[in-house]
Amino acid sequence: MNHVILGLTGPTGSGKSTIASMLRERGFAVVDADQVAREVMEPGSPVLVRLQDVFGRDVLEKDGHLNRKKLAARAFVTPQSTKILNDITHSAILEEMGRRLASLQEEGERRILLDVPLLFESGSDKMCHITAAVLAPKELRLARIIERDGLTRSEALRRMGIQPEDDFYRKRAGILLTNQGDAKELEVQVDALCRQVERRLVD
Repeated sequence: MNHVILGLTGPTGSGKSTIASMLRERGFAVVDADQVAREVMEPGSPVLVRLQDVFGRDVLEKDGHLNRKKLAARAFVTPQSTKILNDITHSAILEEMGRRLASLQEEGERRILLDVPLLFESGSDKMCHITAAVLAPKELRLARIIERDGLTRSEALRRMGIQPEDDFYRKRAGILLTNQGDAKELEVQVDALCRQVERRLVD
């Protein structure tokens, strides 16, 4: 193969961003779905207009920027409200990710990481040659989310509660990584993942 696209996902607080950084250091070109999402939601974009219509005019600041905290407080309440948010944003994000993947391939990148929190839910896994999910113990994830996002324990638990259970990822991902908080152990798993990508490149 002349290139391999690796899709990486996992529930919030699992350490997916850490693994993405490690893969970047190992030479992967990275398409970050969260970064793409921020860019397709720049002031004045059609996506923002739709979000405002559905979740309220005040999810936008006076300068037209999205108030992410306010949107999250309204969208991440029930599975239904989360689905509405995803339906609005996914098509625009998928389209832009597709453009970036094509551009990287044209530039000759051989190892491409698609970093997508909703890899399977959005259908982004269909763009990938290999899929990997990172899982972590619930209490460790909870502590990370509270520290990272400044949430209360109940807010963090609610956010975790609307995400799929670990079995969802176990059934769908080609490769599973476990993040117990041990940096050296994580390095070993990431190196093994890189070897799998290399094997696909020479097939």
